[in-house]
Amino acid sequence: MKTINYLFIALTSLFIFSCVSSRKFNDMQSRLNQENSRLTREQMELTTRHTELLATAQQLQSKNLVLAGLVDLLSRAQESLTRQLETIQKEKKEIERQLETLKTGSSAEIEKLLAELDQTRGNLNQREDKLRDAEKALHERNARLVELQDALRLKDEAVKQLKSKVMDALVGFQNNGLTVFEKNGKVYVSLEERLLFKTGQWEVDPKGQQALRDLATVLAQNPDINVMVEGHTDDVPMRGTGQVKDNWDLSVMRATAVTKILLQNKQIDPVRIVSAGRGEYLPVAVGKTAEDRQKNRRTEIILTPKLDELFKLLETN
Repeated sequence: MKTINYLFIALTSLFIFSCVSSRKFNDMQSRLNQENSRLTREQMELTTRHTELLATAQQLQSKNLVLAGLVDLLSRAQESLTRQLETIQKEKKEIERQLETLKTGSSAEIEKLLAELDQTRGNLNQREDKLRDAEKALHERNARLVELQDALRLKDEAVKQLKSKVMDALVGFQNNGLTVFEKNGKVYVSLEERLLFKTGQWEVDPKGQQALRDLATVLAQNPDINVMVEGHTDDVPMRGTGQVKDNWDLSVMRATAVTKILLQNKQIDPVRIVSAGRGEYLPVAVGKTAEDRQKNRRTEIILTPKLDELFKLLETN
């Protein structure tokens, strides 16, 4: 901004100087016009005097040869006057030429400077407008970033509080087939198969039902939490009949069974819950040991705070 101010001051000074030059030009033109008039009058007077002298010389020459010397003197005077007239005429022409040059040259220069000044001033105005727009956009963007940071902070705090509430509610089941952890801004409640189901079955055991009811109490008290129930199996092929024919079917049936127990709490809106069967395709352990396969046979209840306001902020940014 300081550079722009200096430039504006310089251009303003140039404009003022142009005005002063114009005033000086007008004064000079007036003086030249006066001088031109004076020289014209002198030329006319000299011409008249020259004519009178010639007439006098002729009269004297015809009357008295003695005056021949005077005629010669007058002739030399005539030559001198002629040279003076020629000099005056040359000076007059030079003054007229300078005046014309001054008129055309100064006017063109002033017009050029004024045009450059107008263009520069216009450029400065455009740059100032762009700078103001950029400052406004930056201010608005900073404000949105602050809002986004606040929303993210509130989301993180909500996730931590939710994890704490879930751990408090399920404290009796932790390290007994139930694990609560935070990942990617979500709270995971992972329940091993041994806590919920018998091998190859999808009916929830009584002990597992109690854990799910305790969790449902927390969900009912926190209506701004979305719930995803995912069933997972190991990679051992299942050959079943009836409703469950393979691991896909088994994972879906187990996720649905867990969801139905959660929904026994009538304070939970079913719209909040999504059930999904993942089969064997999202393992937590990639080995083929019995221990690895036991880890993969699980049901995960994924809790996510609603982020509608955060998504709106992300869209605006």
